[in-house]
Amino acid sequence: MAAKEFKRAARIILVGAPGVGKGTQAERLMKRFPQLSAVSSGDLLRNAVRNKTPLGQEAQLHMKSGSLVPDDMILRLILGELKAKSWVSPTTSLSDTAPSLPSDAPSASFILDGFPRTSVQAQKLNALIPINLVVSLITPVNIILGRIANRWVHAPSGRVYNTGFNKPKVKGKDDVTGEPLTKREDDGEETWRARLKKFEETSEPLLEHYERKGVLWRVEGKSSDEISPKLFGEFESRFC
Repeated sequence: MAAKEFKRAARIILVGAPGVGKGTQAERLMKRFPQLSAVSSGDLLRNAVRNKTPLGQEAQLHMKSGSLVPDDMILRLILGELKAKSWVSPTTSLSDTAPSLPSDAPSASFILDGFPRTSVQAQKLNALIPINLVVSLITPVNIILGRIANRWVHAPSGRVYNTGFNKPKVKGKDDVTGEPLTKREDDGEETWRARLKKFEETSEPLLEHYERKGVLWRVEGKSSDEISPKLFGEFESRFC
């Protein structure tokens, strides 16, 4: 499928339950629309934990218990990444009241994958960056649990495999490096259900917040392959 170019900036948030496929959709969107860049709160957290940064060590305690990482920790991670990519000024702080990216140039396009998760985060994010589309990804719980049971990762690179539909070439090995694949610590069913419960508690006010702003769009599907074409169509109609 040919790549498409934006005519205006797309500043996107993907919202969905753990394991719904936010990372998969982000990758497909960036391939379809090369002007998009991405920031994944989950990847930032896992990198911080793997590198044993002070923030990562604190976050690990929450992840192991199945709790959501506190708002201020996520915001600090995200803001640091935005500054590193020069999407906001190096002097930008969470207390700023004016958005840092008023330009509507296509080069200002990006996806925030998995963030924000709460209405409080959304309100703080509004002061940093004007978001113009929030996508709510919806997939049945039994489908997500099946994905998680079959999911393996190459931790150093972040590459994700699934023995049900995206198998590695050699069982248990990363396709690129040949290194062993592992399970994420937060991929157990009990931990996932705890995370789902907390997600459901926080996502309703979050989605209501963006619905009031007129930027919320919902899409449903049992698989990523079912959802992706709907996403592509919506993005093309809004930004191309």
